Amino acid sequence: MEHSKEFLELTSEARARVREITLAETQERLKNGATLIDVREDREWNAEHADVAEHIGRGVIERDIVWKYPDKATELILYCGGGYRSALAADNLQKMGYTNVYSMIGGLEGSGFADAQG
Repeated sequence: MEHSKEFLELTSEARARVREITLAETQERLKNGATLIDVREDREWNAEHADVAEHIGRGVIERDIVWKYPDKATELILYCGGGYRSALAADNLQKMGYTNVYSMIGGLEGSGFADAQG
């Protein structure tokens, strides 16, 4: 998908403020108890998602996260399709006080996560 200059600027600013991790780092952190969250739209989740992920869409994550994860030190790894929306969501969660949140570089498509699940 081609993104607008404005969207890329916005996500670039967010990405500068969040910690991004690779697929290999994600897999290692998941083994150690991290939670993987898919922030894509419902239709994207329904079409394909990582087996170990839970779905909290980008449109509601800021509203619902505190009820699901009240401990703001919980390790959360967010992903989307290409790593842009997850960076925006991670940036907002950090602004809400979450201290252990990451965005997966490249998202579901760019990271190879879907392929790595076997």
